[in-house]
Amino acid sequence: VTLGTMLQDEAFHFLRLGTFLERADNTARLLDVKFHAVQRDFHGVVSGREPEADFYHWSAILRSVSAFEVYRKVYRDVITPERVADLLILRRDMPRSLHACLREVVDNLALVSNDQSQHTERRAGRLLADLQYGRIDEILATGLHAFLTQFLDRVNDLGAGIGRDFLATTGG
Repeated sequence: VTLGTMLQDEAFHFLRLGTFLERADNTARLLDVKFHAVQRDFHGVVSGREPEADFYHWSAILRSVSAFEVYRKVYRDVITPERVADLLILRRDMPRSLHACLREVVDNLALVSNDQSQHTERRAGRLLADLQYGRIDEILATGLHAFLTQFLDRVNDLGAGIGRDFLATTGG
């Protein structure tokens, strides 16, 4: 309701910035915890798990981010950890993916840009480019946990940069 009725001014764009930074953070943390919980190696191999348990595990993750139907529409096949990661990290057309969230961050940051925000805008653009040109096989080969940890550090850094660039500090 708020998005449909709120004046699309600077306050609106800051609201959107916060929304998408938080959404990216939450999606990355969910993926990291869930992949770790089933003790997957870099290529999604699990030791000693039944396929049925895997289905329910991954479908629950997808449902938690409103992505189960999207997954079925996009992949039309069994649910695999690699595809779940691909959908929630790199798919631009998946609203809760890291890529989609960073696209919104970059777009909204550009709309509130000021003289102090150029460095933060470049860092946001660099992170978006990494997602635009990233490949899930490369991410998994180098380690999903390492990728997500670095992503979370960079998102946290963006949030801190936005705070420095736009929020007034009191002199002491």
